[in-house]
Amino acid sequence: MRTKAAVAVMVALLALYLVFAIRYGLVLIGVGEPVAVSLGIALFILPLIAGWALVAEVLFAVRAERLGVLLDAEGGLPNGELPLRPSGRIDPAAAAAVFPAYQAATEAAPDDWRTWFRLGLAYDAAGDRRRARWATRQAIALSRAG
Repeated sequence: MRTKAAVAVMVALLALYLVFAIRYGLVLIGVGEPVAVSLGIALFILPLIAGWALVAEVLFAVRAERLGVLLDAEGGLPNGELPLRPSGRIDPAAAAAVFPAYQAATEAAPDDWRTWFRLGLAYDAAGDRRRARWATRQAIALSRAG
């Protein structure tokens, strides 16, 4: 619930930023000086890029959460057998020890989104966020295609 509230706050702040950026962009363009016009145009482009990035991240999170809920309903989520650190995160050494099983399952069934999603969870537990996101994106793409 906290995460959803944080996302809502970020979206509201981005919307407020867009209103002010567009307003000041119009003011700068209205000045007519080449430098001011360039800055005004930048005030239109940069918020659009930020908005696109935020929308892409929110869509990724929503789609990944849907897959997690679906996999949990099927009973396919890995159970919490791994030891935790005092911080509550999974011990990376223990995650690395069970990682080959998830990797082998994905290699055995490369067209199954479930194996990719579990592989993403294994990458995340091992602390490799970049590969976790990559594997989760693969799972999302496979679930949408099939």
